[in-house]
Amino acid sequence: MLTTPAAASAASTDAAAHSDSVANALSPEMLRRFDVPGPRYTSYPTADRFVEAFGPDDYLCALRQRAEGATVGGKSPLSLYVHIPFCESVCYYCACNKVITRHHSRAAEYLQALYAEIDLHHQALGSPQAVTQVHLGGGSPTFLSDEELAELMQRLGRAFRVAPGAEVSIEVDPRTVSTERLAALRTMGFNRISFGIQDFDPEVQKAVHRVQSFESVRDLILDARRLGFESINADLIYGLPRQTPDSFARTITQVSELRPDRIALYAYAHLPQRFKPQRRIDAADLPPPEHRVAMLSNAIAGFLGHGYAYIGMDHFALAGDALAAAKRQGRLHRNFQGYSTQPDCDLIGLGVSAIGRMGATYSQNAKTLPEYYDAIEQGQFPVVRGLALTRDDLLRRAVIMAIMCQGRLEFESVELAYLVNVREYFRTELAELQRFADQGLVVLEPEAVQVTAQGWFFVRAIAMVFDRHLRADQVRERFSRII
Repeated sequence: MLTTPAAASAASTDAAAHSDSVANALSPEMLRRFDVPGPRYTSYPTADRFVEAFGPDDYLCALRQRAEGATVGGKSPLSLYVHIPFCESVCYYCACNKVITRHHSRAAEYLQALYAEIDLHHQALGSPQAVTQVHLGGGSPTFLSDEELAELMQRLGRAFRVAPGAEVSIEVDPRTVSTERLAALRTMGFNRISFGIQDFDPEVQKAVHRVQSFESVRDLILDARRLGFESINADLIYGLPRQTPDSFARTITQVSELRPDRIALYAYAHLPQRFKPQRRIDAADLPPPEHRVAMLSNAIAGFLGHGYAYIGMDHFALAGDALAAAKRQGRLHRNFQGYSTQPDCDLIGLGVSAIGRMGATYSQNAKTLPEYYDAIEQGQFPVVRGLALTRDDLLRRAVIMAIMCQGRLEFESVELAYLVNVREYFRTELAELQRFADQGLVVLEPEAVQVTAQGWFFVRAIAMVFDRHLRADQVRERFSRII
């Protein structure tokens, strides 16, 4: 799309004005007020509610129900997530399920198990079903060689039917790829790519054991754009050791200059009791709360000022990106990878620790390689826990996702779908929303709840009001902080 100089100037002026108004509205006091732990709502109920009573047989039943339903009502699309756990070196901030090794031969055994799991799904679902999203995450998927990645994509292509125009994405550690590798990925069918940047400051990079230069990442992003990747994402983290508001502001400027189509900005959650690599971080090096708040406030103002639209929570996108268009048109959705343009569809999680959604169920695979391999060797799905959603779960999921994705809860649509009186069913929750209305974060209309432009920045806190499980126990330390 070509933009005239006049239009570009007007857009820049509007963005700058919007940036100033947002920066002024999001005072440090307001950001601090909502600096509490809370779910990211990539699902509801959240994964910490999964139970071990849900196992391989339950998952197989859900797959068969999908297969039987598809033969009657047409085959609805699928989304695939493939987890590659291996990394050559540890990043101290990381909370992902990973295996640190320089022995690339370990990938061979894992891939054989992964192929067996793919075959189990093919047998349960029957003929290849349409897939509109494929995502490889980790770990570092680029730990695999080009030959291994190519074979994995071929195996997926034989078991499933990747639809024309499907989003095929991969997470990339910039230290593990070259121009040639990017070209190979493009040839394999990947059309979207996500670069893990986190921070460009050398002192911060040393503190988290992830050193990569701005110039090397810049060159890779330029190569990816030249090779025709349709969307380029950059991951950033604030709250890392040795970060300061000034140093992170420089990273924000540098990333904005690179013009990735999307930016994911995450808050670092320091939980060394749960994640061993984080024990190598000196807590004294972590920025104080007031600096974290300043980093977030500066990042929001900075990205808006550079022409990015705020999608929700911790995501930004250029106005021309499909995610920004979906936000404008009320078509946002949310899954275990975050915000998505795809309608709600079943998600198959493949590999160790992968999480899936099938119909009204969630499932998670074994978290360790020995457990995962053992299940595969027995010819079983490696599902070790999950959840069959109740009617209340489904209702609250619809409400929470309406808030998280559309920023608006229409009572009538919920009442027609679930045959409830919203005002009666959620009497307590709607009363609690009054405090958000008093702060200008929501508007309580007679037949709807509308999240305001300012409220979008605190949408997790608004959605938490409708979380029955969270209301019941009030134990939130397991979650990252909202700010």
